[in-house]
Amino acid sequence: MTDKKSETPRSGMLRTLLLAAVLGAVAGLAGVYGIGGLKRNGTVAEADPACADAVNTARRIAPLVRGEIAALVLAETPRRMPELGFRDASGRPVQLADFRGRTVLINLWATWCVPCRKEMPALDTLVRLMKGEDFAVVAINLDARDPEKPRRFLSEIGVQNLVYYEDSSNVVFNELKRVGRVFGLPTSILVDRKGCEIGYLAGPAEWSSEDAIKLVRAALAK
Repeated sequence: MTDKKSETPRSGMLRTLLLAAVLGAVAGLAGVYGIGGLKRNGTVAEADPACADAVNTARRIAPLVRGEIAALVLAETPRRMPELGFRDASGRPVQLADFRGRTVLINLWATWCVPCRKEMPALDTLVRLMKGEDFAVVAINLDARDPEKPRRFLSEIGVQNLVYYEDSSNVVFNELKRVGRVFGLPTSILVDRKGCEIGYLAGPAEWSSEDAIKLVRAALAK
């Protein structure tokens, strides 16, 4: 047992600095990935009975939440997604409602987010593998300073299937944060054909993996 009386000022200072470093690292990870026991301080959206099918879908695909997508949190309460608005590569306004009739994987990313950058090729492959299905990946870039930087990045890594969307104003991020569905980047949200939440995943995932493909295809099944 350590004798606190024998602890020197130097050793006490080192212990304090070490504790601060550990706490800082934990806080940093939580800020980037939206994990680590963060307090859910957003206002969760009210239940919408019209979204009951999304909860049924979540229950049905629950056995497939494993492996590369084990961090997916499935919806337990029927909730409709906010009416998100963003822009396409031409600057034209787009809304989440434009994707009604398709199951959608919303992904929020930025080039300054290293896990986001690593996730892009997998999302691009997911789009290719799901071609012809009633499914869309809506990857929304949140870079605010240089609008050309994310486009150059996607071109450099050979992305060919992802449709480019952006929201440099971060309205989408703030709206989803308000309803308790995003706390950092990357964040992915699986939404059904009616615009209702099936589940969300805070942090990166291997979306082109066998685990992810099986789950997405199961979510599409009527």
